[in-house]
Amino acid sequence: MTLDAVDRYEPRRVGAVGDRAVVVGGSVAGLCAARVLAVGFDEVVVVERDPLPDRPVARDGAPQTSHPHALLAAGQAALEDFFPGFGEDLVAAGGLILDVTRQLVEYQHGGFVADGPERTPSYCASRPLFEHVIRRRVGELAPVRLRGGCQFVDYLADDGATAVTGVRVRDGGGPPEDLAADLVVDATGRASRTPEWLAENGYRAPPEDRVEVDLQYSSLRIERPPDDRRMVSVPTNAPRTRGAVVLPIEDGQWDVILAGMFGDGAPDDRAEVLEFADSLPIDLIADLLRAQPWVSDGVARYPFPASLRRRYEALDRFPDGLVVTGDAVSSFNPVYGQGMSVAALDALVLHHALADGGREGLAPRFFDAVAPVLDTPWRMAAGADYQYEQTDGSPSLGTKLFNWYFTRLLKQAHDDGVVAEAYGEVVGLERSPTALLSPRVLARVLLPVGGDWVDTDPGRRTRVPSGSDGSARDDERAVEPPSP
Repeated sequence: MTLDAVDRYEPRRVGAVGDRAVVVGGSVAGLCAARVLAVGFDEVVVVERDPLPDRPVARDGAPQTSHPHALLAAGQAALEDFFPGFGEDLVAAGGLILDVTRQLVEYQHGGFVADGPERTPSYCASRPLFEHVIRRRVGELAPVRLRGGCQFVDYLADDGATAVTGVRVRDGGGPPEDLAADLVVDATGRASRTPEWLAENGYRAPPEDRVEVDLQYSSLRIERPPDDRRMVSVPTNAPRTRGAVVLPIEDGQWDVILAGMFGDGAPDDRAEVLEFADSLPIDLIADLLRAQPWVSDGVARYPFPASLRRRYEALDRFPDGLVVTGDAVSSFNPVYGQGMSVAALDALVLHHALADGGREGLAPRFFDAVAPVLDTPWRMAAGADYQYEQTDGSPSLGTKLFNWYFTRLLKQAHDDGVVAEAYGEVVGLERSPTALLSPRVLARVLLPVGGDWVDTDPGRRTRVPSGSDGSARDDERAVEPPSP
């Protein structure tokens, strides 16, 4: 299920739900949850262990916020509904709105994805700026109180732990404080303590799906000419374990991320960064890294061991008064850029669950409703990772067939704007992957893919489209890495 299968945000559908809600975690998932809760609760308290500054800076307790983040089309649409004028606010704060159809340079399976027929606006900014704009809009809501530098200690519960009744928190080094609540939302990310709390209080912990990817990525910033707003994407394509993305952000800069999967370690100094970039199948990223001054003092690195999904919908018992959202439910291989957008969709589902039944049986209804929303990004990420022989487990026959078809579709998208547009809508979580099986797209994909492979350099091959004279622009050379 994707954005086209979820009803739009409609705050008038939610009546009075309760006196106080507490959201534990002030990242995008927690802030979006607070936004939808602010309609039905008299007070919404957001508890965040990091200080919450009034400017866009990375949070120490969430080191991934210093790395590049993408906001997909589905996330953009949800945020615009939650916060009308969000795009204008982002631009006023320094962010960019680009046409991803024309300004994205995306290399996939031996070629560059063609331009689609329609303009596709895309919001670009650093992760701290995205959070800053969302946090400012949430903080302007009358019921919301943001408590930065506030540590979550434990859940409060009734005698039989049949219901969570609040949270125990601590400001700095001060004494513990109990906050009663009609609803607690766990948005604490992958480190969520809810599974352990459930097991300690007579419940089953949720079953987990885990796909090991042993990903490491490195990030840095370089200067960007004012008239150059290109986005560059060279995703990992099996069997190639290396990829990179360049995103235009505020202050005339590009965010650069270099990712290596399955122990193909990410670089940690300038020499290693350039060597890594030189190993990519196109020269553009290495050229930018050499030509543009570096803004970063060093190279930030971050490990991501595995995609993780906690199947709360599989539990037959769950305490009242508690909901889990965001990365605390499902976190995806970050090379696919789904995290912020899925967090916004989670909040949209929470809104509809409150509108349909208030707090009565909220958690099971929410988990059942959000599961199909999570299915799409999970299958896309896990399915792509299963193309690597290093991935543990055996993909289903359906996954194998779809991966074969998807690879062929990406090759057809080198020359076919209609196929490229359909691909972009699915990757942006606007439409289900089943849209790629529509008769219109299916016929284009299963027809012979134009062009032949010709040898142009030992160990490397350049794809020459049919009818070409064999030349290729240096900055758009579509090449495959040497065969292993």
